[in-house]
Amino acid sequence: MEIVVLPSLDEAAELAATRLVRRAELRPGLVLGLATGSSPLPLYRALQRRVEQGLDLSGAQGFALDEYVGLPPGDPRSYAATIDREVTRPLRLDPARVHVPHGAAQDLEQAAEDFERAIADAGGVDVQLLGIGTQGHLGFNEPGSSLGSRTRLKTLTRQTREDNARFFASVEDVPRHCLTQGLGTILDARALVLFAAGPGKAAAVAAALEGPVSSSCPASVLQLHRFATVYLDEAAASGLARAEFYADTFAHQPAWQRERAF
Repeated sequence: MEIVVLPSLDEAAELAATRLVRRAELRPGLVLGLATGSSPLPLYRALQRRVEQGLDLSGAQGFALDEYVGLPPGDPRSYAATIDREVTRPLRLDPARVHVPHGAAQDLEQAAEDFERAIADAGGVDVQLLGIGTQGHLGFNEPGSSLGSRTRLKTLTRQTREDNARFFASVEDVPRHCLTQGLGTILDARALVLFAAGPGKAAAVAAALEGPVSSSCPASVLQLHRFATVYLDEAAASGLARAEFYADTFAHQPAWQRERAF
C-alpha cells in the first residue's frame, strides 16, 4: 500500500490524474469505479482540465459505488444525479456507459445482482476511486459489514445519515437504506485509490491504515489489496504513527514509480 501525504488534496489530485491518464492511454476502455462526496472532487476537476486539453475518455466505463434507496428518479440528491453532474458531463463520458445501482427498483435484490453482473460483463473495474467515512466506512459498507460482501441492500447508521444531512432538509430526510458495492466487490478492482482530507477523517484513516483488518473499520480492507494508493492531506494524516516514514518513502521514490499507471 502506498500512502501519499501532501499539503492539499489538490496537489494529490494532480498526481493521481497523471497516473490515471497513463492508465487510460494503456487501456482506452478504462473501467472506473466512481465515488461521490467531497474527497474525490479535486481529482474529477483535474481530469476535467485534461479533457478540455484533449484527453478522450469517451470509451471509458464508470460504476458508482452506491445509491440511496427510495429517492425518486432524477432527484438531484441521488448519486445518479451527482455522478452525472460531477463526473459524466464534465469528463464527457458516454452516459450509457456510466452505471449506478438502481435504488428505485421494485426488486432491490435483483438490482444488486444486475449491478454485479454489469461489472463482470465490463471485465471488472480497473481503478476504484474511494473516500472514507468518519466511522471508517467504505462505500456504504458500515462497521460490521462482511469483508467478502457483494453489492447489496444496507441500512445506514445514524452517524452516516448525520454526516450526509447537509444535502437534505434534515437528518430525518436522509434515506435509511442504500444499495452499495460490497467490500468483496471493491477488492476485486485491479487498483484502489482512496482520498481523504481534514481532521475529521484522521481517526478513521489511522484505524484503516495502521489498525487491524477488521469489519469494525471496513476501510481497513485496503491493507489486503495488492495495489492500493491512499492520498491524504496533512490534517487527515495527523493521526498516523508512521507519517514521517510515509513522507520519506514518497520523497525518495524513483521517477518511474512515482508516475506509474497504478
